[in-house]
Amino acid sequence: MSTLCEDLANLLLERGEFIATAESCTGGLIAKRLTDVAGSSGWFERGVITYSNLAKQELLDVSEDILASEGAVSEATALAMVEGLLMSSPADWGIAVTGIAGPAGGTAAKPVGTVWIAWLHRGGDAQARRHLFSGDREAIREQTAQAALEGLKTRLLHG
Repeated sequence: MSTLCEDLANLLLERGEFIATAESCTGGLIAKRLTDVAGSSGWFERGVITYSNLAKQELLDVSEDILASEGAVSEATALAMVEGLLMSSPADWGIAVTGIAGPAGGTAAKPVGTVWIAWLHRGGDAQARRHLFSGDREAIREQTAQAALEGLKTRLLHG
């Protein structure tokens, strides 16, 4: 993970760009991993933890309608989170994650381990991807952070 974060740091520095994160199920783990890299103030702008629906609404402008119709763990919510993040931040890149880390809270339609990750580059179109991770709560959170950061690296390298 540290090599991945160092690679991201170098890519962002080369581009003169900043990243911001909006995290629910990971509770700040992605921001922690990124800011573990020395010099992260040169490319990390901010991280927000929006664990509750109210926080998603107040801090990221996720609509009550989306949360009511799609749920907090959904593609629509992840996309709204990342879009709201960049609306409220000067960052160039955004990552948003929302999911069910367990051990409880899963349903047949959204089992424990269901996570939506969204990425957005300012001026581009937001993209989201659904994952179904396995293991205990910590394993799901670690897998989410890894996938979110790998997805960012792919987007930085390949547009």
